[in-house]
Amino acid sequence: MEDRRAWQERREGAYLLRTNLQAESAAELWTKYMQLTEAEAAFRVLKSELSIRPLFHQLEHRVKAHILVAFLGYALWLTLKHMLQRKQSRLTPARVLMLLASVQSADIILPTTDGREIRLRCVTTPSPEQNEVLRILGITLPERLDLNFECSVNSATA
Repeated sequence: MEDRRAWQERREGAYLLRTNLQAESAAELWTKYMQLTEAEAAFRVLKSELSIRPLFHQLEHRVKAHILVAFLGYALWLTLKHMLQRKQSRLTPARVLMLLASVQSADIILPTTDGREIRLRCVTTPSPEQNEVLRILGITLPERLDLNFECSVNSATA
C-alpha cells in the first residue's frame, strides 16, 4: 500500500507514455510522440473542419488528385492557423472560414438595347466582423473583379 502511494506521488503531474517506439532519450521519444499527435490532428482537420471524406476512386489519377486536393486544403489550413498565431489573434481557422464563407462574388448582367450584355463581377460587402477578420489577416477585398474572358449566357450549365 505504501509503495503504491509513493508511486502515485512520484507520477503526480507527470505524463506517462507506454510505447513500442525506440529512442535514445526521453526527449527524442517525446518528439516522436508529438509528431504522431500532429499527424492525428491533421487527419482530424481533414475529416471535420475541411469535410474531406474518404472517396473510393476507381482510377489512379483520381486517387492522386484527391490526395493533392486534401493536401492543399490542409496546407492552406495550417497557413491560416500560423497567420492567426503571428497576429496573436484568438480566432481559429474554423471560425475564420465560417465567418468568411458568406463573402461571395456575383455577376451583375445588364442587357443592352443592341442585344449585348454588360457583366460586372462584384464582391459582397463584408460585415463589420468580417472586416475585422480581413484586417487581422491583412486582406483587402476589391469592390469589383476584372473579367478577362467572355462568358456565354449558358456558361453556368456548360
